[in-house]
Amino acid sequence: MKTAVLITIGDEILSGNTVDTNSNFIATQLKEMGIKVLSIFTIPDEESAIVATLGRAFEMSDVVFTTGGLGPTKDDITKKAYADFFEDEMIFSDEIYEHLRAYLEKRNRLWILEHNKDQAMVLSKAKIFLNYFGTAPCMMLEKNATYCFSLPGVPYEVKPLVKDQIIPFLKDKLSLDHIVTRIVSVVDVPESILSETIEEWELALPKYISLSYLPVGTRVKLRLTASGTSQELLNVELENEIRKLIPIIGENIIATHEDKIEKILGEILSDKKLTISVAESCTGGELAHLITSVSGSSSYFLGSVVTYATQKKIDFLNVNPKTVEEFTVVSEQVASEMAIGCQNLFKTDISVSTTGVAGPSKGEDGKDVGTVFYTIRIGNEEVTSKLFLPHLERLDFMNFVSQKVIQDIVSLLIKK
Repeated sequence: MKTAVLITIGDEILSGNTVDTNSNFIATQLKEMGIKVLSIFTIPDEESAIVATLGRAFEMSDVVFTTGGLGPTKDDITKKAYADFFEDEMIFSDEIYEHLRAYLEKRNRLWILEHNKDQAMVLSKAKIFLNYFGTAPCMMLEKNATYCFSLPGVPYEVKPLVKDQIIPFLKDKLSLDHIVTRIVSVVDVPESILSETIEEWELALPKYISLSYLPVGTRVKLRLTASGTSQELLNVELENEIRKLIPIIGENIIATHEDKIEKILGEILSDKKLTISVAESCTGGELAHLITSVSGSSSYFLGSVVTYATQKKIDFLNVNPKTVEEFTVVSEQVASEMAIGCQNLFKTDISVSTTGVAGPSKGEDGKDVGTVFYTIRIGNEEVTSKLFLPHLERLDFMNFVSQKVIQDIVSLLIKK
């Protein structure tokens, strides 16, 4: 199997000011084409660190990617390090300069061309991949049969460079095994118990199939990865192993193909031709965001309201003020009335509501941070649940609750 090392260059990554999303994207793309990522390094904008890490990467792998350090103010650092490592010299590329001129002219920014002129300086031995969404091109250099790609750091520039140019280049140059992955989503079984339950099945897996446990909230994703020369055969073998697994775990399996819980929900709603609406408070729109992040969700998601203030729950969802007064706004009773109001408002088959305290301060009714009630209403039947998550920070709380709500909807629909 071919291998890769990813190197992220940037003080802003190390300081925590910027999140490295490039490595996740590149690793995913490489995995899908049969290249295994061995390591991901994050290093500062220092020439010595870049040269040293390149040396380590070339000892380990067949393909090396670096991202970052190629902007108009920092390009001298990364390019100098590359020139040192590859024992090469910088030259001016008329092709890149003309491409840069056309790119800036198209965006009415031709006045900064001279400030970006150094972007046309590249290593003489490099193969160039033009950047159609930014000013810094990608350089590819080869050494000891290892390919190295120097990419900019901006994610919307990295993605098309990798998908449209670098991946096709690697497929043409490398002899690759196929890698096929399947995800089995399991709910309501703790990871430790799940591991014991399927131990015999796991130990009997063929050597070319590996298993990973990926906990996501209260769900465990079992990721099966198979590698070999025949993609068709690998798909058949994975399907056979999953068929053996299903009787062992039974109804705790909610999906055997899709990865993300919102996509699993989308498939079920589409298959059953059901519609859904959402009334949120403590989740602040995150639940609706997850559901609508799926392509085609407009066929089943009709709308949502974020009734954050208590009075808006009364005004828009017809929550009874006496219910709030008697049970407080964060309560099973209010969650139920919110779901009914939401279903009536949007005329959907399913409605969902959330009310709780995301923190960091206690709610207006004195409820503890991390308390949440949510109601799932399917037709005239409803289930209201309570969670207490005081250990989660505000954004983590909102995401966890939204993921758990969708998971519960899936579980309820599967049983119907």
